[in-house]
Amino acid sequence: MAINVTSEIGQLRRVLVKRPGGELEHLTPDTLSTLLFDDIPYLSAAQAEHDAFVGILRDNGAEVVYLEDLMSETLALGGGLKEQFIDEFISRSGSSAMGHKELIKEYLESIEDLKKLVDTCMVGVRVAELSEGGNRLSDMVRASEDFYLAPIPNLYFTRDPFACIGKGVSLNHMYSDTRNKETIFGKYILNHHPDFAGKVKFYYNNDNHFSIEGGDILVISPELICVGVSQRTQPEAIEILARNLFADEECEVRTVLAVEIPAKRAFMHLDTVFTQVDRDAFVVHPEVIDDVTVFELTGKGEKRLKVRQLDCDLGTAMAKYMHLDSVRLLRCGAGNRIAAAREQWNDGSNTLCIRPGTIVVYDRNYVTNKLLEDAGINTIPMISAELSRGRGGPHCMTMALNRERI
Repeated sequence: MAINVTSEIGQLRRVLVKRPGGELEHLTPDTLSTLLFDDIPYLSAAQAEHDAFVGILRDNGAEVVYLEDLMSETLALGGGLKEQFIDEFISRSGSSAMGHKELIKEYLESIEDLKKLVDTCMVGVRVAELSEGGNRLSDMVRASEDFYLAPIPNLYFTRDPFACIGKGVSLNHMYSDTRNKETIFGKYILNHHPDFAGKVKFYYNNDNHFSIEGGDILVISPELICVGVSQRTQPEAIEILARNLFADEECEVRTVLAVEIPAKRAFMHLDTVFTQVDRDAFVVHPEVIDDVTVFELTGKGEKRLKVRQLDCDLGTAMAKYMHLDSVRLLRCGAGNRIAAAREQWNDGSNTLCIRPGTIVVYDRNYVTNKLLEDAGINTIPMISAELSRGRGGPHCMTMALNRERI
């Protein structure tokens, strides 16, 4: 089955990742803010950490597929896909790229190795690589280290460009222009790769104007999803997504809970403050979990969307819609305000469940990890000295494509 995700905790069977690449070595102190980083990871160490992470996933029964491999396999199908992709990639890369479109297009089309082509688009293209002997004003004015095609260092967070919901996807419109190019890879893979072509329904499209990102979309059960109203996901996008889910007769989703969280960097997505770790348990960030507003969106089989604000906290709402007497909210930092703030910054609440009660965590969040272990959660720690500098955890670095139904 191409895609089948009806929970956040069912046994992980197939997952999409992106190994950090040369794009990280194009980060500089001056470009960190623009490229949505707070620090510069050391690439060799980040790759070693990511390889160990992939090893954990494979050892626990998951087939791991790489974004860069699926994309190069897609372009290898021919039929003009390479040329079409290059045109669209340049058109979504800003004014510098469009202003030098023909030069960039000629350069990219000359790359015969499709894996190298994909990597080049991810790593970026510098002015020096396209210089024509310094005869142009742009060559003389721009530093040779400037980019006509900017790097895409956030790509190793594969959770965000699209999100799997049931047997379909939300192909997202990203909050920042810096990341909007990322969705192009998912668009081509999902529409053309033989594993997915003609087998996937689209519940949102990246051509929509309102932003929504995958880290804000959590699939709780076949009938329930939660979507964060956050720094990067707008309420209008959630309404569009909900309407499309409810309009599909085959889609099982009956309720969308929109969870409004503070629009700030440390809480950029819902999954940075709230992830499921067992059938009745979530790890949460205490600073926000008691002060969020929850809205219910329904309307399956009806002409109009129904929206109402709930008069209960998130834990009570989750228990109600999950048909449980209660849920356990395990607080990042174990109730210590300083530990919670420190470990939240390093994604202590961003865990990846690979089967009920077993999760992958960053080893550095030892206070939260001990709390989880004491609560009966099996934690598998991974080294995170470099990967965590990108402000994303194990959940952020994975897009589950197939999970066993629970």
